[in-house]
This record gives sequence, C-alpha cells and structure tokens, in this order.
Amino acid sequence: MNKYRSHNCSELTEKDSGKKVTLSGWLHRKRDHGNLLFIDLRDHFGLTQCVIENKNKFFSILEKVRPESVLSIVGKVIERSKDTQNLDLATGKIEVDIETVKILSEAKDLPMPVFGEQDYPEDIRLKYRFLDLRREEMHNNIVLRSNIISFIRSEMLKLGFLEYQTPILTSSSPEGARDFLVPSRLNPGKFYALPQAPQQFKQLIMVSGFDKYFQISPCFRDEDARADRSPGEFYQLDIEMSFVEQEDVFKVVEKLMINLFKKFSTKKINEKFIRIPFQESMMKYCTDKPDLRNPLIIHDITKIFERDDVKFDIFKKLVKSGAKAKCIVTKNTKDKPRSFFDNIDQWAKEQGASGLAYFTLEENKEVTGKGPIGKFFSQESLLEIMKTCNAKVGDSLFLACGKINEIEKILSISRDKIAKDLNLIDEDKFEFCWITDYPMYELDDQTKKIKFSHNPFSMPQGDLNKLDFNNPLKIKAYQYDIVCNGVELSSGAIRNHLPDLMYKLFSIAGYDIKQVEQKFSGMLSALSYGAPPHGGIAPGVDRIVMLLANEKNIREVTLFPMNQNAQDLMMKAPSEVEEKQLKELGIKIDIKKN
Repeated sequence: MNKYRSHNCSELTEKDSGKKVTLSGWLHRKRDHGNLLFIDLRDHFGLTQCVIENKNKFFSILEKVRPESVLSIVGKVIERSKDTQNLDLATGKIEVDIETVKILSEAKDLPMPVFGEQDYPEDIRLKYRFLDLRREEMHNNIVLRSNIISFIRSEMLKLGFLEYQTPILTSSSPEGARDFLVPSRLNPGKFYALPQAPQQFKQLIMVSGFDKYFQISPCFRDEDARADRSPGEFYQLDIEMSFVEQEDVFKVVEKLMINLFKKFSTKKINEKFIRIPFQESMMKYCTDKPDLRNPLIIHDITKIFERDDVKFDIFKKLVKSGAKAKCIVTKNTKDKPRSFFDNIDQWAKEQGASGLAYFTLEENKEVTGKGPIGKFFSQESLLEIMKTCNAKVGDSLFLACGKINEIEKILSISRDKIAKDLNLIDEDKFEFCWITDYPMYELDDQTKKIKFSHNPFSMPQGDLNKLDFNNPLKIKAYQYDIVCNGVELSSGAIRNHLPDLMYKLFSIAGYDIKQVEQKFSGMLSALSYGAPPHGGIAPGVDRIVMLLANEKNIREVTLFPMNQNAQDLMMKAPSEVEEKQLKELGIKIDIKKN
C-alpha cells in the first residue's frame, strides 16, 4: 500500500465509517475549539475534515503548524452528526479522527492566502503562482483546460485528423507580429525565429500528401498583452485539410465547437453559425468581432448632415471635410434619467474619444429631439433619421462623427458598454458567427501603401483569370474568422497553392521576386511540385478555455503566465546572461542608458 495515502481527500463517504485510513495533503485551514482542533486537509481531488482531541500528543504540533504545510494523517473515519454535516462537500458526511500526524513539508508564512477566493494584486499572484494555483477556482480552471484539450484531441481523431508536430526553431516570416529571435551558435550572425504559427509547415504537410492535420500548437509572438491575449506565447488548435473548400472547413469546426461547448458548459448554444461578410460586420457593428448576444445595431447617418435643416455645425463641418457620422439606436429609453446618457458620454471621453452626442425622439404635436443636441434637428430631418435607422418615438440615439477608423473604434466598444448598462446581453448563451469575405489587401494607415489585410498565403475569390489586379483593394479572399460572444477564436483561410499567383499577389504588397523567394523558398519549392487545394484554421485554445471557464482574462486559465510587461515574475525572466554565453553566440549587447 502507498505509504502516503490509502484514499484521496475527496473519496471517503459514510460507507467508509470505521476504516483506518491514511491521507496526505495541504493544511487548508484549521479551527481551534479549545479541546478540539479541526483540520481541513486538501489535495488535488478535494477536502476532508479531520479532528484531533487535546489529549492526543500530536495536538500541540497541529496547533503550531502553519497553513499550507504538507501533512500525512492516519486516523479512523467517523460519521458526522446530522447537524454538523456539510452537504456541499463530497466528504461532508464524515470526518477523520486523527491518531498520528507527520509533517512532510512545513510552510513559511504565506505571502497570500490560499483559503478563500479574495482578490490579490496581480504581481503577488504571478510571483507566487504556485500558491495562486492551489486556490480552488484557479485549480479548477487548469483542470478544465486539461480536460478541454483532451476532448479536442479525441474529437479531432474521430473526425479523421492525425496529429503531427512541427518545428519550433524556424525562419522569420511576415505573419503580422514581431518575431522572437534565437541566435544560432553554429551559424554566427544568423537567427532562428520561434513560430508565430505553424502556417508554412502545416501547408507543407498537405503538400507532402497527408490529408488532415491537427496539432495543439505553441505559438510565439512579441505582442503587447491584452485581456484575451497573452504576451509572448499561446496555444492554438492548428488544423489543415486537403482538397477542401471553405464550407468543408466550416462543417468540421462547427461540429467540433458545438460538441465542445455542449460538453463543458450548461449555457445555451445557437447551433446555427451565422455568416456575416466583413463589410456588413463593419457597417452594422463597427468591428469584425461582434457580440451577437447584443441586439444593438450601428447605422450610417452621414447624409443627414448634408441637409440644410440640420444645424449641428460641429458634425456638418466634419462631414464636409470627409468624415463619417454613425449612431447607435437604443429602443424605448425615453424614461432613462439624464445621468444614464451623461455617464455614457463621459465614459466615451475616458476611452480617448471626444464623447458621444445624444438625443431621445419625442412627439407632442411633432417629432422633436430631447437632449443636448436635439434642438439642432428639424422634424423632417428626424423623420429621415428614423427611417434610416428604423427608430421610433421613445428611442434614443448616440452619435459619433470623425475619421472612419476612429468612430468604428469608439462605437464598437460603446455598443457593448450601452448594452451591458441596459442589461441587454444574455450572459447564459454562446453566440457563434463566421466573418467572411475579408479584403485581400488594405492601405497602411501610416505609409499609405498596400499591404495584406489578413493572411498572405490566402486564395483570392473569383475567377483567377479575371482578377482585377489594377484595383487590388476590391479583391476579396477566402479568409474567415470564427467569433463567439465578441471574442475572436480563430482566423483561417483557403490557401493559395499556385506559385505564379503567389508571386503576383506578393508583388502587389511590395515584395519583389527575390524577396519572396528568400522569405518563402521552402514553400515555393514545395508548391512547384504539385500541391493540392487546401485550407485550414487555428482556434485559440486559451480563448476557448477562457469562455468555457467564464473568465474575463486569459491569465486566469493559463498555468504560468507573464505579466503585461512580458515578465515571468516567478522565474525572473527575461534575465541577463553571462558574457561567456554571448561570446559563444557572437553577440554584443549595446543598450544606451538614459
């Protein structure tokens, strides 16, 4: 028999009454009742209450031992009286009468408590992550993550996919984020890059004749942290399939997501994944990551400010200079207090915008606008707004005007803010959608040059022999995102498997033949020897777990995350290295000090 335990700490029930057992675990908490001392012993599986009398020679030892010390307890299982049972615990009908105790490892004074779920500063939680992970909520999140990944693997195998591993040390490529570079000792002056994604390798797997690939893949991007994005590294379910069209990829992912979310959540799931073209999503929601639980729609009212009977000069001047005006309509909010509207306006200013103008539609003898800017609109202009926005008397409008990318940014987050304040979002629901028909190219805001908008390896839509390369911004690609509750889970695409077309598409983005061959020599060589049409996608594992765990921050579902400055406070990384190591790599550090 194992010397540390005969049972785990969630296993014992009243059926074990009278048994002599051995339990080992952490001292979760203790309660001193004078002549009795109660100990909650915790392991990975759960809790067991143990009790010791003051006449026991081990009583004084347990009195002094600190929380989170590791103990081995031997004792007899006894049933609790009805009035002392804890039915919230699997072991709540019994306790262990302690006979002997052995301290396996004594804990120092804790920098943060494990008992209870109170909030602690992030820097403390990350520095002592091993303690943080002992807390029930965090522990359960990580177990959930493991179970989700196991389920995904099982489902992918059922769908006919095989798992392959791709290299970690590879070459740099323009994936859209900064690379993490690794110097090569054997090739001085040259660097590997950690993969931002296994993009080229998974395509090469298809070219190699394998039909369906998946991998729970680590990816590395030197990006700033966000609530839904870890700095440095993350994991994705990487998928690629041969001889497929866009719909084939959708069918596989929809089946996986429905099964996965049904397995690990009791929330409602809309099993019809709505398809929304990119341009439509930007028009209606000002984002390509819309939360479809939110019923609010955004409307373009730019033309209203071209009317002579609209006197709101600030917006009129902006529109005349080329700005756009859009609004959010909230239904039947005429009875909301002035403070509701002012708070939204102030919140928008705190987000860096100039605020949100607003008014409410009223009708006495004629339609009027109630609110700070309502007086600037004639009845005719208000009727035109109502027609454009499908608004009615009693509804309110929040307006923004400016450069299109600026008002899209503020209105997309304002849409979510307003819906939450009005309790319009069903938190007990998962709403998936596909965002499709992304433009192949976009203009860089700073350089004003054409660049790839999404994935440079994507196949353009339409008859390849009739593509209008003279108007590249009109070319759409077989690129798609899957979004759930406003969280982008994944991007994917049908790939370009034709070398000549790849040269042409890259040339539009400013790459000459030499640059393309230098960056993608392996890919181009492979495509030149017969490549199947293929496509794929890569849902983010961290974000899936975050949704299923009902967490708002990705660090709550990651074992050992970095902080927002991409620092591992526990392991003290990144760190300086010895001069000897740098010399071996032919590297000299040159940091200018302020």
